Amino acid sequence: MINFNAGVLTISDKEYQGQRMDDSGDYIVKTFQREGIPVARYEVIPDDGNLIARTLAFWADSGEVDLIVTTGGTGLGPRDVTPEATRSVLTREIPGIAEIMRIDGFHETPTAILSRGVAGSRGQCLIINLPGSPGAVQEYLDLIMPVIPHAIETLQGRHSNNG
Repeated sequence: MINFNAGVLTISDKEYQGQRMDDSGDYIVKTFQREGIPVARYEVIPDDGNLIARTLAFWADSGEVDLIVTTGGTGLGPRDVTPEATRSVLTREIPGIAEIMRIDGFHETPTAILSRGVAGSRGQCLIINLPGSPGAVQEYLDLIMPVIPHAIETLQGRHSNNG
């Protein structure tokens, strides 16, 4: 049974300026809805490191969301600053999530290893960066969905790994 709320943060200058549809953020929202995960927050912001960090910290600290999934800003472009902004607000990194996405993606698209997305926690909130590509978002979100409830339960002390 799902017992947590999610936030979806699209990070893209073009989507923010209305020059492109937010297909990736839309896919994440629809996936959460299909899985019975309430989406308490959804926003599109530009590729601005300070704004990304402030938004992530505010959402995580508000207690309104237990999971934040970002899309966009994880590549090698000069304005791709999502990983740095995310790291600046994390309490702990959870490298396995980003590692498995890159490894899995590599089998289909070798350039997947160039994605710099990170995952981790801030307090009891899980934060995961996904790329901006709708295809990658679909592939990676489907890949990691099975572990998300367990990760959140563990972060919030509702599941013990200590037997």
